[in-house]
Amino acid sequence: MDSPRSRDPWWLAAAEEEITEKAARASGPGGQHVNKTSTAIELRFDVRGSPSVPEDVKARLETLAGSRLTQEGVLVLFAQEHRSQEMNRQAARERLTALFREAAVRPKARRPTRPTKASRLERLEGKTRRARVKGLRGRPSPED
Repeated sequence: MDSPRSRDPWWLAAAEEEITEKAARASGPGGQHVNKTSTAIELRFDVRGSPSVPEDVKARLETLAGSRLTQEGVLVLFAQEHRSQEMNRQAARERLTALFREAAVRPKARRPTRPTKASRLERLEGKTRRARVKGLRGRPSPED
């Protein structure tokens, strides 16, 4: 059976060396522990400057990143949900890998279709019925 790693795109392993990590203090509750340890991880990846990621994937990755992408084209992920630095590092890398996997999938090209003759007729008949109903709502004419 294939492991999830074996299905990763070929360039993902090359991109591993381009990732920079920095430990930071996590915010939120935690008392003394949170005040003295740097458990949060800030993960950075230069999307635009990466030589290992194909151009079409870069474009999709920039779109997917949204507000997590800086003006210079650096993707910034911040993980602080766990109490240990290692677990936060793993969580940040998993999020980055998930973004890469999603960006690696080429979207299906849309093939334009036409409505069938039956659906066009049905639509026109529906409009005619509706017009008749609305016409009956008016004031009665003097001949009635």
